[in-house]
Amino acid sequence: MTSPTGLEQRLGYTFQDAALLRQALTHRSHSNLHNERLEFLGDAVLNLVAAQVLYERHPHWDEGELSRVRSLLVNREALFRMAQFLDLAPVIRLGSGELQGGGRQRSSILADTMEAVFGALYQDGGLTVAIPLIIRLLEQAGLDSAALQQGGNKDGKTRLQEWLQARHHPLPVYELLAREGVDHAPHFRVRCQMQGKEALGEGRSRRDAEQQAALNILQQLET
Repeated sequence: MTSPTGLEQRLGYTFQDAALLRQALTHRSHSNLHNERLEFLGDAVLNLVAAQVLYERHPHWDEGELSRVRSLLVNREALFRMAQFLDLAPVIRLGSGELQGGGRQRSSILADTMEAVFGALYQDGGLTVAIPLIIRLLEQAGLDSAALQQGGNKDGKTRLQEWLQARHHPLPVYELLAREGVDHAPHFRVRCQMQGKEALGEGRSRRDAEQQAALNILQQLET
């Protein structure tokens, strides 16, 4: 495992309690002092930050618009992208079984660890540290603009349905492939199929996964 010092440099923050960061980077396969509680906390912190950013920057959006775009900023794919941007994989502490199975490349492990890091940031420095750092990370990873481009006005399933109905095509079929993770942080994988095309989606709920799959189908149809 690479030293977490490099991660602190990429975050632009040095932890007062180094044990918190170490715990945030520890998967349950490694030891009993793992990161699931911090993951739970980080989920709440990220949702708060995303909600605050959207609320302040888009005063004319209604609740539905705010909720739709927030779901694009905080879903599993977005967390995975932030983890990749920070090069989180080399510093995650995994048990031997997960290491041999390529756990450092698993999007679910990277996304969960990213949330745990947010939880650790909040525990170590409070919201005054967590809020600007998460906002900067969202911007640097390009997630704020990507979310706006993908669905500020309508969610993916609605956009796909309207695209198909306008061309008199049958509606897509959504299939649940897997539900993984612990109860407080489930992870869903869904397949969307239509007219010989298919795409996968992932999310914290089945609905989020279906929305992501619909957006992925739309990208195929619109290119």
